[in-house]
Amino acid sequence: MGDVAKMAGVSHQTVSRVLNNHPNVSVRTKQRVESAIAQLGYRRNTAARSLVTRRSRTIGVLACETGQFGPANTLLGVEQAGREAGYFVSIANLREVTDESVNDAIAHFRNQSVDGIVILVPHPDVLAALHDVSFSVPIVAVGAGAGNQLTGASLDQRLGARLAVDHLIGLGHRRIAHISGPPHWIDAAERINGWQESLAKAGLGADVLLQGGWDAASGYRAGLDLIEQHSVTAVFVANDQMAVGVLRAVQEAGFRIPGDISVVGYDDQPEAEFFMPPLTTIKQDFEELGRRCMEAVLQQLDGDGGTGDQIVTPRLVIRATTAAPLN
Repeated sequence: MGDVAKMAGVSHQTVSRVLNNHPNVSVRTKQRVESAIAQLGYRRNTAARSLVTRRSRTIGVLACETGQFGPANTLLGVEQAGREAGYFVSIANLREVTDESVNDAIAHFRNQSVDGIVILVPHPDVLAALHDVSFSVPIVAVGAGAGNQLTGASLDQRLGARLAVDHLIGLGHRRIAHISGPPHWIDAAERINGWQESLAKAGLGADVLLQGGWDAASGYRAGLDLIEQHSVTAVFVANDQMAVGVLRAVQEAGFRIPGDISVVGYDDQPEAEFFMPPLTTIKQDFEELGRRCMEAVLQQLDGDGGTGDQIVTPRLVIRATTAAPLN
């Protein structure tokens, strides 16, 4: 930093202000300092900075099931928000959720002196494993139903499900099935609850519930079962991947979409608009979720407990797989 200050003809304090984007630096001075930084190849000594600030500028992320679209994109959102806030992200990806694996990951983060921890919570086993773990740094749990144990940042899964089902009810459908995700996933349970709530509010029965496994093959099998065993005019599918399988099963059976059966997915993955037909679905803003996570962590680091759980609102994207029933 001394070399940068000497080359730019300014003080140490001015170089520090430029590095920290302080507003009280003239444009001309800032340009001189940045030019000196570029010529000298200056990089901050993060170890020395940590000694002064007592922060490592690192956030630990405890993740699992990152092969799935939702957790993978949540992780990307947290990483991007962390970089924008000037933090490194250290990831511990669990192959299986056990008390031992969770405790090992937390110990790893402690050894790295992380400033905070973000927990990606696809199912309640993670929360159960964390129940007796003590934390010396801020921690945020990402996932619906995180409860009062930890500060939460969540996508409103129940609202997303209600938006999907209310859309179908508004079109005139009265027999609406649901193909859910695995029962141990918090998001799957919340989407079931939203489906049930919308049908109950409309005075309709929630009696056609089939279980899938998030993948297209399980959606295909559930779609075949739906066609063979049940009489419905619409189906709300818990994610877009399963919806792909449902579309194939329904069309192979000789039914038209949306003429005979309307289909709504969930997630709005990039391929959804290119399905045949293009899929009506629920869009989740994973980038915004990442920002809310970092916001919650930084509030706690600054001594502000925040205002409780951070909730991100999904929205309905209407495409070509939904229409009014023909009869």
